[in-house]
Amino acid sequence: MGYYNSIASGYDELHQEEQLNKLNIIKNSININKDTRVLDVGCGTGISSDFDCFVVGIDPSSGLLRQNKHSMKLLGAAEALPFKDSSFDCIISITSLHNFQNIKKSINEIRRVGKRDFAFSILRKSKKYGYMRNALEKSFKIHEAIEEAKDTILLCQKP
Repeated sequence: MGYYNSIASGYDELHQEEQLNKLNIIKNSININKDTRVLDVGCGTGISSDFDCFVVGIDPSSGLLRQNKHSMKLLGAAEALPFKDSSFDCIISITSLHNFQNIKKSINEIRRVGKRDFAFSILRKSKKYGYMRNALEKSFKIHEAIEEAKDTILLCQKP
């Protein structure tokens, strides 16, 4: 996480517009209301945690989390989510999957703590793109794939 800690103070300036675009696509595609419980895996500075409901963000970068203004944020990794099974109605992970240490373990953890809706954006230029997409297709029922400028957004549910 050294890279993200080193750019933390300027992260929003670098990536806010593209992250907000992906977030808006997800918001327009998933039914989220004030009673929805959302987990934002790889929340970083909190750009992607902007929902009008209960949201918990988790990220392994302490530098990015220091920039995060949301109250419910945790330092942690996707491979070991500190939540009970089916704790969240919706889980999102925006352009972070390629940074996980163990992608399959992370996907299994996300699936374990989620109930209903899942949204992943995966960076198409990543060398791991095919591997990530295949792993998501094996773990979830993908009901929509949206091609965004740099990412593919996969809207999923448990099979």
